[in-house]
Amino acid sequence: MTTLFISDLHLEAERPDIGDQFIKFLEDDASEAEALYILGDLFEAWVGDDDQNNYYFVIKRALRRLFDSGVPIYFMHGNRDFMVGKQFANETGVIILAEPYAINMYGEKALLCHGDVMCTDDVQYQKIRKMTRDPDWQASMLAKPLKERLRMAEEARRQSLERTINLDMNIMDVNEDEVKKIMSKYGVDVLLHGHTHRPAVHDVDLGNRKAKRVVLGDWHKQGSVVRWDLRGPKLEVLPR
Repeated sequence: MTTLFISDLHLEAERPDIGDQFIKFLEDDASEAEALYILGDLFEAWVGDDDQNNYYFVIKRALRRLFDSGVPIYFMHGNRDFMVGKQFANETGVIILAEPYAINMYGEKALLCHGDVMCTDDVQYQKIRKMTRDPDWQASMLAKPLKERLRMAEEARRQSLERTINLDMNIMDVNEDEVKKIMSKYGVDVLLHGHTHRPAVHDVDLGNRKAKRVVLGDWHKQGSVVRWDLRGPKLEVLPR
């Protein structure tokens, strides 16, 4: 059997091509998998489970069909959909994982992350991340009217895009020392994450042993998946 890992789809109604490919992926590849792990940023923006727009309904229904067929689905928050909560989980059947999440994959010790927590060179972003992950902050946001939350999310996306254009790309990548620190802390052989949109397999020297860091790609122009079986993790492109 094979376990599948994806991240950074950034689903939104304005990009139906991504959603169409994702639904086909659920119906074909994922339907034959042992399990599916979604490592954050499934959605471009998520302001609360009470946002019941039609496009989200289509995606949730596709996830539920996969779950009902017997394939477990695991979800990890990203920097765009950290407000996904219990209602979403109940509607789709997904199990929400804490980050980071240690797991044994076919005999290998692995650690799953969205990835942004390791981008420590971007000090300003880490401050924002700490704030938005705070339960009190999230509760205060959910207390606001849905229309206001949607407006705030749109403004946050605009500011993020402007900042990204003017920021050194290397600053937004993971910090290698932080990678080694977290891998050593959890004693893992493989670190699997997304967020950076830089799909690759990296060798990591932990001093006393060699390890790997596998980075999932985004789905803006094509799909990206890691297929993990007894032979280990394999990073693949999914043509659109």
